[in-house]
Amino acid sequence: MGIEKAWNIQIGSMKTGPRNRISDVEGVRVGHCTLANGNIQTGVTAILPHTGNTFQDKVMAASHVINGFGKSVGLVQIDELGTLETPILLTNTLSVGTASTALIRYMLEHNADIGDTTGTVNPVVCECNDGGLSDIRGLHVKEEHIYQALADCKEDFEEGAVGAGRGMRCHGLKGGIGSASRQFLLDEQTYTIGTLVLSNHALYKDLIINGVPVREVSSHLSNEESDKGSIITILATDAPLSERQLKRICKRTVVGLSRTGSYMGNGSGEIVIAFTTANRVPHYPETDILECRFISDTVIDTVFRGVAEAVEEAVLSSLLHAETVVGKNDVTAISLADILCGGNSVENRK
Repeated sequence: MGIEKAWNIQIGSMKTGPRNRISDVEGVRVGHCTLANGNIQTGVTAILPHTGNTFQDKVMAASHVINGFGKSVGLVQIDELGTLETPILLTNTLSVGTASTALIRYMLEHNADIGDTTGTVNPVVCECNDGGLSDIRGLHVKEEHIYQALADCKEDFEEGAVGAGRGMRCHGLKGGIGSASRQFLLDEQTYTIGTLVLSNHALYKDLIINGVPVREVSSHLSNEESDKGSIITILATDAPLSERQLKRICKRTVVGLSRTGSYMGNGSGEIVIAFTTANRVPHYPETDILECRFISDTVIDTVFRGVAEAVEEAVLSSLLHAETVVGKNDVTAISLADILCGGNSVENRK
């Protein structure tokens, strides 16, 4: 259920895709592996850029660091070469190494040439810290969980307290995975910009929903006075953009985040990765010159607006779909739905 149907509000003015998710971009798939057992509230989320072999058929990409309090893998090569050659993995902070190793093994299994007759591979892993709800020191995410998330990738995926989002908190509430999309016309053809967020950032007192500050008070909320979380944003589009233009749309993520009340504090990591399925880069090119199409910068404002609206809605969607979770040491992350209902169902979840 989307924001419009659940809350009877519309975020922005642009048309959404049929699913209102990142998977409205043809070929993009998302999968989860969720670990939910008492003190263990964590997981993995995988994003496939397309259904083929991403190493052999790379997509043009860019990244942008809004605030660099993070432990991501693979961003340097994305910005140097302008391509993405693996799925993107999201998980908790202390599982980045495990996820990176598992993703490398996955790519080796599908590409006999890597590290043999050709170069190595650039795994891409991003993280947020779910240590408030989960026993992050236990290193509970194993390589098998990475493979499960990759095998689970599909168009109709869950949002909320699932996968990497299981132990995340957003604006002091239960956060996690959120997604949204926007469509626009260029030369009378419909294109899509989709986003997926892993929300674990910002303060409750700053939360804004569709331009309206939220003022309800709950005894279940923490009294944190500083933003110590993070948010990872993935942008996908089927519009032909250059890596320079992809970097530009990454920067517009700030608009959507600020519309929900985030000020991107010192202790919060905001990382953005964007890719386009329209421009592919073959690992083994048949010609010396490769062709690349990209839109005119005179019409890119439409894409900027789509990014702003989709990111704003994706953050709210992560709140809307997340259930209340009781985790490590009985710490409770209450869902926004429970807040708006007076918190009556919180005790039943313990």
